[in-house]
Amino acid sequence: MKRILFILVLAMMSVIAMAQQFDEFFDGRTLRLDYIFAGNHDAQQIYLEQMYVTPQWAGRKSRLADVPLKGNGQIQLKDHATGQVLFVHTFSTLFQEWLATEEATKVSKAFATSYNVPMPKQPVDITVSLTDFHGQVVTSLTHTVDPADILIRHIGDNGIPVHYIWKGQTLPIKEKATDQPGKRDYMPTEGSLDGEPDITSCIDLAIVAEGYTRAQMGKFYTDCQRVVDALFAHEPFTSMKNRFNVVAVAAESLTSGPSVPHLGRWSSTPAGTHYDTFYTDRYLMTQDIHRLYDVLSGVPFEHIIVLVNSDTYGGGGIYNQLTVTTSDHPTFHQVLVHEFGHAYAGLGDEYFYDDAYESMYPADTEPWEPNLTTLVDFQCKWADMIPKGTPVPTPPDPKVPNYRKITNEKEQRLLDAATQRVGVFEGGGYQSKGVYRPAQECRMKINEVAHFCPVCSRAIVRITDFYTSH
Repeated sequence: MKRILFILVLAMMSVIAMAQQFDEFFDGRTLRLDYIFAGNHDAQQIYLEQMYVTPQWAGRKSRLADVPLKGNGQIQLKDHATGQVLFVHTFSTLFQEWLATEEATKVSKAFATSYNVPMPKQPVDITVSLTDFHGQVVTSLTHTVDPADILIRHIGDNGIPVHYIWKGQTLPIKEKATDQPGKRDYMPTEGSLDGEPDITSCIDLAIVAEGYTRAQMGKFYTDCQRVVDALFAHEPFTSMKNRFNVVAVAAESLTSGPSVPHLGRWSSTPAGTHYDTFYTDRYLMTQDIHRLYDVLSGVPFEHIIVLVNSDTYGGGGIYNQLTVTTSDHPTFHQVLVHEFGHAYAGLGDEYFYDDAYESMYPADTEPWEPNLTTLVDFQCKWADMIPKGTPVPTPPDPKVPNYRKITNEKEQRLLDAATQRVGVFEGGGYQSKGVYRPAQECRMKINEVAHFCPVCSRAIVRITDFYTSH
């Protein structure tokens, strides 16, 4: 019993120490940094455009200098006076995806992007860096931010209605003067929509309306509930539901539906999403993250789902930037969960087709995505999860039916069971050779299975623990 109490005391002291470290360097607000990433296949540049401060910080307050995944880019804050690393955030970008296209060899383009970091109390040096597919830094920018800078624009609530669809945890409701004498503050039941959301203990997910007119906002809120139901119907999200807050941001569009360039249709929408990204008809994305962050002004958030009012297949997900999905396509449920796997947990695509202009996973580099490997450093991936005696590479099980030819429930059960057999199956990251995935079939490979494989599930649990366990 004494040992248990001792461990609890140590844990409490650790939490207090981490909170004190955050409070020592940061003031509890958010510093929004707007950048332009520009260039072409051969050379890239980073430019600072604008800085803003918003009232609340919704991100982590511990493990500030650690990162759960490497990503394709990084923001690092150092104390200007001492050089101490105070905060690190990693990400990927649409710009870097574009660099792998043939178009990037012919023209230079600029992509707008934004990132939130905690507002420092004293001057800090901020370094933004982008890496190539070998994990090497190809360009970086370092600039000093003085919190007293009069040109840091203060912004807050922009008047766009917001409504919480789900609160994983709520703050204790304060005792009112009219309450009975001696009545204690209380914590509402986990998942209650009563009380203020606890934005520091939970992961804050914002769903932004895209292509919904004012008259369609009732549909938007209904669609948001469908998002919550779909996402938390999947393990491990189901078991971790109380670690998330979900807020709906009812940004109105002047016209219904998204832009569809190949049909000559351009809509006026808050986030500026459109199909035909990189001239791929089903790739639905936005190049202007600044506009999206303007919509979210005053909303505490860490992750974004842009919910597009459309019945046409499309979407995308970029690690630590955003998820885009359509509301009414028959595969809405499957596409949402797949794309959120990219954006939230950094999971890579496990399908392959060998028609990419440039390989994103060179043979001499271990991918940073937790569910892909080139076997360069497989021990850091899922080697500990492979049953003894499993051959590497792992041959596919011929009994597993082709997902395109499923005709009955028995075949579907066999297909779903294939998601739970861990091995090292060749083919993934858009390449049929040299890149390996952990399961014959998985939620990150095809829409026709319901589950994440054990490796992807562990990755989701690990990143959730990183941001919510203190």
